[in-house]
Amino acid sequence: MIPPRIPPRFELEDAPVARLEPAPEPDPIPVLAPVAQEPRGRFGNGSLLLAGSTVLLGGFTLLGTAGLIADQFARSAVLGWGTLAVAGTGFGLIGTGIWRELRALFALREVDRIRADLASGDALRVTTAARDWLRELPDGAAMLPTIERINDPDAVLTTLRTKVMAGLQSRADALGRAAAVQVFAATAAVPSPALDAVLVAWRGTRLIRQIAELHGLRPGLVGTMSLLRRTALSAAGVAATDMAIDAAARAALSNPLLQHLAGDVAGAGVAARRMVVLARAAGAACSPLPAK
Repeated sequence: MIPPRIPPRFELEDAPVARLEPAPEPDPIPVLAPVAQEPRGRFGNGSLLLAGSTVLLGGFTLLGTAGLIADQFARSAVLGWGTLAVAGTGFGLIGTGIWRELRALFALREVDRIRADLASGDALRVTTAARDWLRELPDGAAMLPTIERINDPDAVLTTLRTKVMAGLQSRADALGRAAAVQVFAATAAVPSPALDAVLVAWRGTRLIRQIAELHGLRPGLVGTMSLLRRTALSAAGVAATDMAIDAAARAALSNPLLQHLAGDVAGAGVAARRMVVLARAAGAACSPLPAK
């Protein structure tokens, strides 16, 4: 028997339906005002101590030298003039060395200024910066007419990368490979950790100076320390990886003789690879071309 069909039922409401409104946004969380930090001085404590020590040392040295010259003049004119000539020559040589150090340091600051101008995108600034950089390069004068004929800043950067930077990079890589061969041979011949550290430090510093001279810089002691600081960050990660590879290579060998021989060769290879990486990092630090 089929049950009876129940028809659908609808309930109609005469009252109007309430309008749906979006829920009110919660009150924003109040943001605390940043605490005003005390402005730091331009020079740190270390700089002030170093400057004060330099002033005291240099001032007392000058005063002592002046007193000595006056005493020598009181004794004899010949002794006075001789002392004055010796003091003048010594202070002149010291002043020349300080001036060269400052000039090399200013040249590194000029690299940062040229890099900022080349990355500005302004045609005039890019062209001017390119001319300034080419004048400092040993073989850069030949590219000046080509740069003068280009008005597009992107074309100027492309020309510098293909015509100038490619040659500098190849010569920097050659210097890095030569340093790597020397470090590899010396490290494999004298497998001493202390001598390895001294050799790598000396050859790495010399390599940085060579690459800086390749880019038209003449860094002294202060300039070389600044270049070391610039290249240390780029080479730190690779150095850590190289140390891990060296440890893995030594641990993989069980035979004592093979472990000694192959472990020393692996250590020499790691030191040589550091020279190649250091050459590339130094080239990037000395080059004013912005990254692509």
